[in-house]
Amino acid sequence: MQSKEILIEGMNCGHCVMAVKKELSKIDNLTVNNVEIGKADVTYDESLVTDEIIYSAIDEAGFKVIQK
Repeated sequence: MQSKEILIEGMNCGHCVMAVKKELSKIDNLTVNNVEIGKADVTYDESLVTDEIIYSAIDEAGFKVIQK
């Protein structure tokens, strides 16, 4: 299992936090540890979940990853 803190651009309210958390929660084999304005902390099985899958979910929520 791998843990990662992802910096996210464009988040500025509780709705933003909920949107990112909702999209990340859809990913199998990934645990959302914490989401707050500007970042998300996740743990995942790196053999089943790629960074691209995680970044795509954040993009789907309407935000941009600024740390890769």
